[in-house]
Amino acid sequence: MIPRMIVVTGGAGFIGSNIVASLCDSGAWDVVVCDRLETADLGKWKNIAKHQIADFWEPEEMFEQLERHADRIEAVIHMGAISSTTEPDAELIMRTNFSLSRDIWDWCSIRDVRMIYASSAATYGEGDQGFDDQDDLESLAKLRPLNAYGYSKYLFDQYAVRQAERKQAPPQWAGLKFFNVYGPNEGHKGGMKSVIAQIWPKVAADETVSLFKSHRPDYADGGQLRDFVFVEDIVSIINWLLLRSEISGVFNAGSGRARSFADLAKATFAAAGKEPKITYIDIPEVIRDRYQYFTEAKMDRLRALGYDGQSTPLEEGVRRYVQNFLATEDPYR
Repeated sequence: MIPRMIVVTGGAGFIGSNIVASLCDSGAWDVVVCDRLETADLGKWKNIAKHQIADFWEPEEMFEQLERHADRIEAVIHMGAISSTTEPDAELIMRTNFSLSRDIWDWCSIRDVRMIYASSAATYGEGDQGFDDQDDLESLAKLRPLNAYGYSKYLFDQYAVRQAERKQAPPQWAGLKFFNVYGPNEGHKGGMKSVIAQIWPKVAADETVSLFKSHRPDYADGGQLRDFVFVEDIVSIINWLLLRSEISGVFNAGSGRARSFADLAKATFAAAGKEPKITYIDIPEVIRDRYQYFTEAKMDRLRALGYDGQSTPLEEGVRRYVQNFLATEDPYR
């Protein structure tokens, strides 16, 4: 019997490749990656090289291939996106993050294929409305994202909920609002890598690393708080959803606990067996006015629905990331 198929868009990227690794390890499905590998030296191909994927699709052929294999496709896990919060081309962001997501949603709805997609904590903006993942249209519309990336995700979350209310939805659909995800296979992301990956070369060399000063009196330098979540915890949520086809909605995907950048840096030094060396620099003026000082995922709704996966403590997640990947000759999962 030929197994069912799961398609992972953005499957050679950071979160996508970790999902692909887990799905391939399970052996339950044929796993297809749809992505752009870009240049060979960037290393995205290495993110999936260890795993027996069933097929690789270029984005331009995706809908043709979806239609060709429609009878076999169990789910589309849509991670493909422009994730840079500083990308200047708003039209490109909307075309990639909203329009493509809408077209995949519509195909999945027509073909009765499940869809899990990447939303973002960037939809919350400054967080003045809190970080509760209520997914009724009224609550979603109150959010105020700070950049075009956040807006594109904000708009698609509303599209999904609106279409679901009209009974024009995939048989299962879930949007996951990722918070600050870190872990293996993010080396290609440049300036969008996690702080752990960015400071690692200096930590490894026993040099001083730089964090941002605080420009608010209620936060110490390096004391800005984020919900840092280990990528394996994100994969755990997606695997759980794949086993719970009755559950749909927009949900937070974080650790549920805010920690400081100073904590993160100290954990990275500790994982390398070194004493912390940290200095503080001004936040660039171009982002100072829209810099977030606090994010923390409320995970109550997923918990209430039965998700019982345990969030990896920050120090443990950083230790595993550093010692099992960053500090090795082969840092790819």
